[in-house]
Amino acid sequence: MTTPMAVQDVAKPPSQLKPPAPPPDWTKDLSGDQRNAFVALKDLFSSYGLGTLAPKIADFIKKGYSADTISILLQDTSEYKERFAGNEIRKQKGLPVLPPSQYLATEAAYRQLMAQAGLPKGFYDQPSDFTQFIGKDVSPTELKSRVDLASQATILASPEYKNALQKMYGLDSSHMTAYFLDENRALPLIQKQAAAAQIGAEALRHGLQISGKTESYALAGVSQQQAAQAYGQIAQELPDYSKIGASFGTNVNQGTFEQALFGGATPPGAENAQSELERLASWNRARAGGSAGAASQGLARTTPTTV
Repeated sequence: MTTPMAVQDVAKPPSQLKPPAPPPDWTKDLSGDQRNAFVALKDLFSSYGLGTLAPKIADFIKKGYSADTISILLQDTSEYKERFAGNEIRKQKGLPVLPPSQYLATEAAYRQLMAQAGLPKGFYDQPSDFTQFIGKDVSPTELKSRVDLASQATILASPEYKNALQKMYGLDSSHMTAYFLDENRALPLIQKQAAAAQIGAEALRHGLQISGKTESYALAGVSQQQAAQAYGQIAQELPDYSKIGASFGTNVNQGTFEQALFGGATPPGAENAQSELERLASWNRARAGGSAGAASQGLARTTPTTV
């Protein structure tokens, strides 16, 4: 029976999680009319994606400002300028500023064009993605022409070129269109997905399942070599640990090992996963020490070292 690499024997107790704090009530010190004005303004700016301005709205109302004045004052906040950053570029270019309703409608038109072209998720689907288009006064009609040209370039690209992109980056047609539309923007997305695919391939190579966290591992810097080492260890040790865990009423699976091995590349819980494996190894050694027949089958080492 194989055993994991040695680490500390003392298992750490699980963290005590505190319940989340309730959201602040910004209306508690407001009168009826003030409360109504606050709710109306908060809902309006939340529709812009600016719900974080709620405390400033409440503060302005307490100071006696009217709703119209507050709307103007909020446009001078860093949050508003960041959300409507395209307007800041338009100001610099001497172009008229778009009112929020027109700004949002333009973003929606851009987003619909990208979706209709089948562009991959994460490529031009967030407000910040459209800042330059709005700032440079690119109309949805002009953008459609660009997307159509990129789609046509994908269709007309030589088979050899398509094959090279497929082999090098695992690109399908939608990723190729994104690449032609904006090579500098598409390449980081392509590289992230390629890195995630390498990690998933190592899991399959060792007879394991592809984790739903492969992109998180890739973004955290887990290399193909590290993934190969980790999944090799998981494939070797998981069957033994699953049996030991079952005997103690604990479920040990691939995800448990991934949390322990990939450490900082996993969400909160990696420390608990490592502690659980330490605990099982310690219990199993104690049980094996009490039986001469079981001693040869006991684990000599504890949890895996972090990749």
